[in-house]
Amino acid sequence: MVRALAGLGHAVTLVARRPETVERAVDALRAEGLEVLGVPADITQDAAVVEAIRCHREAWGRLDVLVNNAGGGIMGPLQESSLKHIDRQLSLNLRSVVLFYRHATELLLEAGQGDGALVVNTASIHGKRAEGGLAVYSAAKHGVVGLNEAMNLELGEHGVKSCVFCPGYVDTPLAAPVGVPPEEMIRPDDLVEVLKALLRLSRHCVIPEVTFVRPGLRV
Repeated sequence: MVRALAGLGHAVTLVARRPETVERAVDALRAEGLEVLGVPADITQDAAVVEAIRCHREAWGRLDVLVNNAGGGIMGPLQESSLKHIDRQLSLNLRSVVLFYRHATELLLEAGQGDGALVVNTASIHGKRAEGGLAVYSAAKHGVVGLNEAMNLELGEHGVKSCVFCPGYVDTPLAAPVGVPPEEMIRPDDLVEVLKALLRLSRHCVIPEVTFVRPGLRV
């Protein structure tokens, strides 16, 4: 997604928890001639989100597209889940999205007064139908779907559109343990193509939700 946005001419700020992850990604993207800033931050923490947005504003001055893509689940029965793991999943998958909306709204509204702003929130197919063994993850992703709907109601008339992505298993390292052959998974580029399409829409059209499933599986 960063590569796609930068390739379309956006100056992009990439945020991730591990500094080495950020540095490796930014170096690779800059080597391709793309304009990217990297900010290491634990986005479950309010102060870290404020700082990430401050860095972005200082570097680029505006925010036309916000992609809330961080997430992760921990498998296991709910009654066996530690409080630490419960809190981590709720914070990473849901609280972080709330925090980015809360602190980026001023910048988004500024862009909304012009050509419009877009927020893409990555939820999950489990935000549409829950999965046993992923109860907390499913609950958090359902929350992202609900938050996305609410933010369209709050910000839509001001030129800020929100779309929630609800994909099944995508061929990334995060999905490696699930047991589905990588060649049968949804491709990362499938999500990227939809992101590009959203950016081509007029400001008068909102696609609030996109569900991605593999052929032959129910939504």
